[in-house]
Amino acid sequence: MTASPDMPAAGDREFGITRHLAAPRSAVWRCWTEAELLKQWYCPLPWRVTQADLDLRPGGRANTVFTGPDGETHDNQGVYLEVVPMQRLTFTDAYTEGFVPKDGAPFMTGFVILADAPDGGTLLHWGARHWRTEDKAQHEAMGFHEGWSKAADQLDALSQRVAAGHATAT
Repeated sequence: MTASPDMPAAGDREFGITRHLAAPRSAVWRCWTEAELLKQWYCPLPWRVTQADLDLRPGGRANTVFTGPDGETHDNQGVYLEVVPMQRLTFTDAYTEGFVPKDGAPFMTGFVILADAPDGGTLLHWGARHWRTEDKAQHEAMGFHEGWSKAADQLDALSQRVAAGHATAT
């Protein structure tokens, strides 16, 4: 799954991962859109999401707090730009709730595209677009590919538990 006509590639300022997940799209969607489920997978361990405040609509909050193994925190305040139920999320750190411009330079716009896989699983394309090539390089240096791949593995495992009715909120 790559860029589509409604989301052309952003060239040298974009990267992402594409994965086949075993769970059906409905379970994967829940893991992306329910705060208590998102907290269980969205950061690669040993990092954790300790807070998630989501208002799933364009202009709604997409806020998380990441906490590291030594207690360090990273506050991520953003907003949803696009919400297409069961198919697509687009979010950015350029604004806060209600499309209020954030202080400081924006870093990225994230996107998630979900589609049914022929075997009943889900095809996931999860990516980031950066304002500057320097931001993309910084994101890569932060461990984007390894970190997002680990998080996708965690999403795969959790979404399977959700589909089986075995997931619990933390």
